[in-house]
Amino acid sequence: MLARKSIIPEEYVLARIAAENLRKPRIRDRPRKARFIAKNGACNLAHKNIREQGRFLQDIFTTLVDLKWRHTLVIFTMSFLCSWLLFAMMWWLVAFAHGDMDPSTENPSNSTKWTPCVTCVRSFTSAFLFSIEVQVTIGFGGRMMTEECPLAITVLILQNIVGLIINAVMLGCIFMKTAQAHRRAETLIFSRQAVIAVRNGKLCFMFRVGDLRKSMIISASVRIQVVRKTTTPEGEIIPIHQVDIPVDNPIESNNIFLVAPLIICHVIDKRSPLYDISASDLAFQDLELIVILEGVVETTGITTQARTSYVAEEILWGHRFVPIVTEEEGVYAVDYSKFGNTVKVAAPRCSARELDEKPSILIQTLQKSELSHQNSLRKRNSMRRNNSIRRSNSIRRTNSSLIVPKVQFITPEGSQSASET
Repeated sequence: MLARKSIIPEEYVLARIAAENLRKPRIRDRPRKARFIAKNGACNLAHKNIREQGRFLQDIFTTLVDLKWRHTLVIFTMSFLCSWLLFAMMWWLVAFAHGDMDPSTENPSNSTKWTPCVTCVRSFTSAFLFSIEVQVTIGFGGRMMTEECPLAITVLILQNIVGLIINAVMLGCIFMKTAQAHRRAETLIFSRQAVIAVRNGKLCFMFRVGDLRKSMIISASVRIQVVRKTTTPEGEIIPIHQVDIPVDNPIESNNIFLVAPLIICHVIDKRSPLYDISASDLAFQDLELIVILEGVVETTGITTQARTSYVAEEILWGHRFVPIVTEEEGVYAVDYSKFGNTVKVAAPRCSARELDEKPSILIQTLQKSELSHQNSLRKRNSMRRNNSIRRSNSIRRTNSSLIVPKVQFITPEGSQSASET
């Protein structure tokens, strides 16, 4: 039993283990919250247990437009094939009822003259070909209508009307799918990250938005919503609580002139949900800021909408976007390679509420940043001086190594003469 015991007393061992555990930082992986809006603007929402499926058939056109392309193309093809087959069956029945399928009528005697309802319709295949010719208005000259059967004329009128309806619905569906508004939204881009910095003496939440096309978005407007899980005083849990926050715009209207990338700013004031959040609290906040950009496409006149969102991990505190618009040879140039680049700036780490209560915090932060900037400049100047002194010393050493030493010449008479070469 004594051999198993350690020489160090147990109380010291426990204290050492506790000290080691305190030194090691404990990082607990917070469960990742599902985003309500993805970065590409898609809504992360799944509809389940929908019992009233018939409502989708009542709005059949919107249902066809919302379908995927492969499903739309299958419905497009099957609608024409089914209509051709249906009316081919009707034409075959009309010919069969009239007796056009009788072999004796193919070569009638000279005394009796047989007039079919549709010429050259002797089988279902020929009836199918005639149905295609009627609906798509292709006439090859072999099969044609006669005035013998009023029923055939009625079928012809009915097929023309049905064919026009199918063409209008399906072609309109294809056009709407190719000209959907979200296609234009693919060229409206947002910065990957948002920043919080001081602007005009106030803490502001900022992000950058831009348009890659030269055709403009008319009457573009930006809205910001905060989505978070909240609990009411009555105990009701609201999983998706949406709160609109204002956008700082010097113009009275909320429209923006999106001719070049812009930095959209939201002033964190008493109306903002970010008013009580500091830099240390931001990483633990379970919130999502949704940005919605709406406008009318200049070329098509269709209203488009682009969306994105920012979670707490994507908000940089104390950063600012670098300028990307420069004037080159009389033209304003935009460098999109720096679209999302940020630079670190001085910003107080406290919340906006504390900054309003103690304005001296901002002054102290700016003074500290100015001192640190001056110190960095002094260090750079001293380093430059040291480098210049080292270079001058090295140049002197190289020059001194090139100097030829004095040489003494001894004459035969024994006198010495010194000369320099």
